[in-house]
Parts: sequence; structure tokens; C-alpha cells
Amino acid sequence: MKIVYIPLDERPCNTVYPLEAVKTAKNTEVLTPSIHILGSKKEPGNIKEIKKFLLEKANQVDAVVLSTEMLVYGGLVPSRLHYLKDTAIEEYKNIIYQLREENPDLKIYVSNLIMRTPRYSSNDEEPDYYGTYGEQIFNYGWLKDKFRRAVLNKDEEQQFKEIKNTIPEDILKDYETRRHFNVKVNKMNVDLLAEGKIDFLVIPQDDAAEYGYTAIDQREVFKAFHSKKLQNVMIYPGADEVGFTLLARAYQEFHNMQLKIFPFYSSSYGQYIVPNYEDRPISETLKAHIMAAGCELVYSADEADFVLGYNTPGKQMQEAWDQFENKEITYASYRHLPTFIKDIRNFMKKDIPVVLADSAYSNGGDGELIQQLDYYNLFNKLVSYKAWNTNGNTIGSSIAAGVWAYNNKESKKIIENLILHFYEDFIYQSIVRMDVTNYGLSNLNLNYFDLKNKKDEVSKIVKEKMLLEAQEYLKNTKELHDYDIKIDFPWNRMFEIYIQINQKY
Repeated sequence: MKIVYIPLDERPCNTVYPLEAVKTAKNTEVLTPSIHILGSKKEPGNIKEIKKFLLEKANQVDAVVLSTEMLVYGGLVPSRLHYLKDTAIEEYKNIIYQLREENPDLKIYVSNLIMRTPRYSSNDEEPDYYGTYGEQIFNYGWLKDKFRRAVLNKDEEQQFKEIKNTIPEDILKDYETRRHFNVKVNKMNVDLLAEGKIDFLVIPQDDAAEYGYTAIDQREVFKAFHSKKLQNVMIYPGADEVGFTLLARAYQEFHNMQLKIFPFYSSSYGQYIVPNYEDRPISETLKAHIMAAGCELVYSADEADFVLGYNTPGKQMQEAWDQFENKEITYASYRHLPTFIKDIRNFMKKDIPVVLADSAYSNGGDGELIQQLDYYNLFNKLVSYKAWNTNGNTIGSSIAAGVWAYNNKESKKIIENLILHFYEDFIYQSIVRMDVTNYGLSNLNLNYFDLKNKKDEVSKIVKEKMLLEAQEYLKNTKELHDYDIKIDFPWNRMFEIYIQINQKY
């Protein structure tokens, strides 16, 4: 099978890691544009060259997986900064029309995010004014939406008035105008789906919340596809994992597969928690991701092609870096990890493949879980381990990894992916990132968002710490010692890292 893949942006989580996971599948090739034309953070990709690549390669493949953000705006961050006119939407429509006209039997899978609304003030990935007014913009959207859907109490009414007077009118207009444009793009994709120009559409929500601008836009898009009675479109929390998800769906549909997944949780209450950065309970997000990947949720391990171990919080989700000195007590009182580990062991004894989605914390993995997996020599027997950023990122990429590794669980590439995400998702995100940020960057006159011209120096510090921490957590996993790591910072900041796993001998 061959697939053309146009990613969300140029970061490794979108361009490299999904393809590393696909390599566990047999006879599957993914064609993707050169990273040099995909842009760089706030600098848009070369849409003309990306379009040329897409149209030239489309007649050589069985399916296309493409990001609307890349084809319309030139990437994820540019979609939050642009000043495009409606002609850009027409140009995108024409690309899809031409793609379909020239390739009538091609399967076309499309993603299109609902624009996020961060809770904090930072212009690192947003317009410059978001560094000053970001928190107020989020709160204004929250109260504006809640005022329409529910009832504001007196304090909220007063806050609503004060915030509206605080944000300059031209800034609010600029922000809302861009959101309206992005909703138009989403609606255009709904129209293309209704016309049969694309085959499947997913609309992930980046940094969602119960109320606010994202929820307002979500309702507009819901109306659009409900009015057309469409079934092959889905909205759910997620973002950077969407490449994993649609590649997995394309793979399954090509092979006439629909793998069955049985989930089991580390906490009875955990599946009902609304995770950080999302707007619905964990179990509801799981259902959407399973269906989006082309799989089926089942309620018995006997029915399943693989089981999904879902490590959830006990009652309340914390950030991963809080687990070492300030862990919330319900991670113990509302959760029983030894039983979860026993379940994993029992499934493995029955030769049932186990995919592990570690969503106990946001922005990193669970050290207690890792230690127990290592103690019982289970880590290297997993099909997949993921624990990155948001719950949606983790669960979507985990399901996809299970799809590609199906019937291929002894593959060397599976081991390499396990070690890659152990380093990336747990060692770096949970431990080293915050440690170096708090105790190393200031000595170099750097900050979290800008490593300036000292990226190599920071990389050396980070690598040394990562290797030391890794030895503490995977003492019994012999494969760890077979590999070295090479790291880079693709956006020259601490948030994301690019890790390459290299066999020593």
C-alpha cells in the first residue's frame, strides 16, 4: 500500500513519529513532502510546492491523508496568524476538486482543526497581542459562551463587563475575524464531503474547554454537517495525533480491516474524568478516536484483536512534572496500579497484544507505572507506549500504533518505538524538560521559549540527564542498553524535542 501524507506542520510529532510507527506494518509506504517546503513554526510552508507534490504523487498511491491547515495556511501556527481572504478558501477547494477529478478512485482523508483558544497569555504560537491579552481573551470567550448557553452569576457578569472593557476593540475584532474565517474553512470541508470530493473528515479540537470560542465554533461546524445528514465526519479533542489516526484508517480500509479494541482502565473513576485541555470525559474521547481510526470498540477481551491499557488519573489530572513532589492523593486512593499491572500481565500470558495509553497526567508519562512495568519485565513486551501532551494526543497515536503492529508484534521496529516514546514521552516530558528549564536555562541566559544560539549546549545537557534518568526507570529492560539517542529542538524551544534512536552495534 502507498499513501501520500501532507502533515499538519513540520515538527517530528507530525512528520517523523507517525512514519516510524507505520514501519511496523508490512508492505506500507508513505510519501511525504520534503521538510524544507513545510515551513518553520510561524513561517508558512510553500503551498504552491506542496500542491505540486500532492497532485504529482496522487496517481501513484492508494490513498491521500492531508491536513487542511497545511494546504490553506501553510501549517498549524500560520492558521492562527494569517490575514487570508476568501479567495484562499476557493484555491483550497480547487486543489481538492482537481485531486478528485484526476484521481476518481483515490481515497481522500482530510483533517481540519477547530482553532484553539489557550487559557494563558503567550504569543509563542499566537498573535503578538496574545502575549498581553491571551488570558483575558480566553475568559471573555468562556463567559460570552456561558452567557448564551447558561446563566452567569453576579461575579461572572461583573467580570464579563470588565474583561470586555479591558481588551482593545481592534484586537478582539482581529481575533474573532480569524476565527470566523477558520470556521468557513471547516464548512467548506463539510461541503466537499457532502459532494463526495473527499471520503472522510475529522475535525479535532486543539486545547478545548467546556465553554469558550472553541465550543462556539464547534457548534457552528456541527450545524453544518448535521444539516447535510453526514455520517463520515467526526469532531473530538485532539490535534497532533491526527496524522497517526488517518493513516491508520487508510491502512485498515485498504486491507478491509476493522480491528476490535477492548479498553481496560487503571481507575474505576478515571474514564469519567474530563482531562486537562479537553471538553468531555475520557471514555467519550476514546470512542471517537477508535471510530476515527477505523476500529471498533468491544466490551470483552475475547472479542478483541488487541487490548488497550488506559492509565488514567484517580480523580483529578495533574501535569506530569507535579507527580514527583506534589502528587495528588487520589492517584493512590482512587486508583490501584498493582491490579492494572496484573491485568496487563494476564493479557500477555494469553498472548493478547497490549497497547498502553498513559494518560494519567498531561504533558508526560507516569513514573510509578513505568517502574512497575520494568519490575515485572513487561515494558518490552508491549505493542506500544505513548504518553505525550494531551489525552487526545496519547490515545489517538496509541490506537494507530496498535493497528499497524497487528500480527507483527515481534518486530524490531516496535521495540525501537517503545524506547523512543519512553525517552520522549516520559523521561523528557515528565522529568528532564522542567528540570533543565528551572535549573539550567537561567545560567545560560535562556528561557523556555527561546534557546537562541545555544541549542547544541542545551542538547548536551538534556541528553546527559535523559540517559541518567533512563537507567533509573528501566533497570531490567535490556533493550534500553542497545540504543543511543540523538536529540534536537525543532522549534528552538523546550516544549518539543526530536529524538532519534540509534542502535549501538
